[in-house]
Amino acid sequence: MHSNTLYQLDENTLDFPNPEMALREPNGLLAIGGDLKPERLICAYEQGVFPWYSPDDPILWWSPNPRAIFYPNEFSPVQSLVKTYKRGKWSFTLNTQFSTVIDACSQSRKKDKSTWISPMMKVAYEELHNMGYAHSVESYYEGELVGGLYGILIGEVFCGESMYYTKTDASKLSFWALTQLCVKVGVKMIDGQIPTPHLNSLGSKAIPRNKFLIELRKLTSNKIEKELFKPQKINLKAE
Repeated sequence: MHSNTLYQLDENTLDFPNPEMALREPNGLLAIGGDLKPERLICAYEQGVFPWYSPDDPILWWSPNPRAIFYPNEFSPVQSLVKTYKRGKWSFTLNTQFSTVIDACSQSRKKDKSTWISPMMKVAYEELHNMGYAHSVESYYEGELVGGLYGILIGEVFCGESMYYTKTDASKLSFWALTQLCVKVGVKMIDGQIPTPHLNSLGSKAIPRNKFLIELRKLTSNKIEKELFKPQKINLKAE
């Protein structure tokens, strides 16, 4: 199922069209317009939809096919990453520097002068963080913040948004720490959104959108206590 129509969202409702109606090209583009109010963002993530657009463009909503996902209990870091961790004085935290992490993620990449994490996006996700939905993982090397990631928790699904690093492998180590946290608190799936070589290198699986949506509906019907995501140290265990 797909459509040749790009849907205009009604600002007076939170309704999204069926994600299976997203365009094939560009892959997954579903709707345009609306706003970034917390209620709409939560509604979007619950349906497997997320916003992604350039600051000068209208808000665009996506649900790509296939979908990049991880099962935390199956994550296994490559040996080179394990060696990097064991060689250095690394430490990891949860939700201690959300603003710093999202700001770092929003900085323009060297090869790409633009960024999709606009000031409006940062404000929206800061609000979700204050409401207990958006979370960050931070990586430190010898006590200095050198990388991290952030995303949205919906039921037993962590929807990854972005990551950054200033020291090699810091973002990958942040992700490793996230997977161990997820196993500990009962998060069953991490949504990586769009399959990329970087996510592939971490072990992502590309699954059909319809399968993803079925799993998403099951996992978002369960809730994880917000208390489990209070600011804390994450103890990374390397076998």
